[in-house]
Parts: sequence; C-alpha cells; structure tokens
Amino acid sequence: MSLEDFSKDQKSIDAVARNLEIMGEAANRLPDEFKESHSEIEWYKIVGLRHRIVHEYFGVDLEIIWRILQKDLPELQQSLSRI
Repeated sequence: MSLEDFSKDQKSIDAVARNLEIMGEAANRLPDEFKESHSEIEWYKIVGLRHRIVHEYFGVDLEIIWRILQKDLPELQQSLSRI
C-alpha cells in the first residue's frame, strides 16, 4: 500500500491509529525500572505519539504515521524481539 492509498483508506488509518494508541498506553504502563533497563527503546516517543493521537494535538499528520509504519515500527519490532 502506498502513502496515497493509505491516506484514502479511513479503515486503515483508524486501525493503525488505534494500534499505535494501544502501544503507547502499554509503554506508559511499563515499570520505570524496565524502561530504564531497556533505554535503547525510546519509550517516551511511543507514549508521546499515543498522547498526540488521542488528544489530536495539532491534528495527526498522516505522513508521519506512514513513516512510523514503514521505518520505525519494523525497527521497534526488532528491538523488542531482543528483550
């Protein structure tokens, strides 16, 4: 799926936004000790994205969401698999 197709597919946008929200909430609930011992993961960014999506601070930029899907999530998945 291209960015253009993604931008036109409200179901995909909603699904991705909801899953990013859930990830952020889960990251926020992790014990600080755990996050500190795995500081290679930028937990604050995951939580911050959740806040931005939920509260729609300045709106949600679909290009940013797309970049997260294409670049950041695969990298995060690799980092998490090493824990």
